[in-house]
Amino acid sequence: MTATHTLETQGARLHYEVRGAGPLLLILGAPMDAAAFAPLADALAADHTVVTQDPRGISGSILDDPEQDSTPELRADDVIAILDALGADSADVFGSSGGAVTGLALVARHPGRVRTLVAHEPPLLELLPDAVERRAVVDDMIETFHKEGQGAAWMKFMASAGFDADDDGSPAPPPEEPSLRDVANGARFFAHELRGTTRYLPDVPALTGGPSRVVVGIGADSGTLDTYLTSTALAELLGTPPVEFPGDHGGFLGQAEGFAEVLRKVLASDGAGGPHSR
Repeated sequence: MTATHTLETQGARLHYEVRGAGPLLLILGAPMDAAAFAPLADALAADHTVVTQDPRGISGSILDDPEQDSTPELRADDVIAILDALGADSADVFGSSGGAVTGLALVARHPGRVRTLVAHEPPLLELLPDAVERRAVVDDMIETFHKEGQGAAWMKFMASAGFDADDDGSPAPPPEEPSLRDVANGARFFAHELRGTTRYLPDVPALTGGPSRVVVGIGADSGTLDTYLTSTALAELLGTPPVEFPGDHGGFLGQAEGFAEVLRKVLASDGAGGPHSR
């Protein structure tokens, strides 16, 4: 059984879903919504109370001001609002991609509310040695979106991130026709979310000196992706080895059961190396 909820908070009506029973686990994406994480949430619901959400401005989470930019800090405060609505002092958190950046802001801004954060492949471009060039690439993607539309912007995004070709070097097949919801979410991502997420600079002293345990996750097949570099850089700053998860950046989509099993082991471990740490 999955219960759906709507929560009024700072300029938004947040959609979130609760399933399962056991220790509280929040799953965060950005721009990915609750529906994208349903297979992973279902796989974890046997032994966790799993909360998924639509980030502000995405899918069912409606903004009072549609032109408001989404920042990791705003999204972190939304997570706290959900925790408060659930009457929970703290929770474990799994965040992937932009949701991992949300999780990092959450740990830094709200000490003690997160037990363990698993930050899976956060796109922290500011941690890379060519950060200035990376900013210019992101700015060009956003400009391309405004001038040429989502198709051209997504092509640049995928090429920059490392998703531009199949293993044999041939071009990737064209994507399926997007739904109206996907189109709206994509527009939100390029116009109001991408820049703030990729330019977030984590507060390393807050992450290492606070009560929360922070674990960096990297996909076993993500070696060609920018997020492999950003995740490795974050793990080095934190002084902890990354944990390997099945698949690549979206491994939880096609390998939900195996992904869930690794996540269970990480949450159950004491941090001394952890499962599959490298």
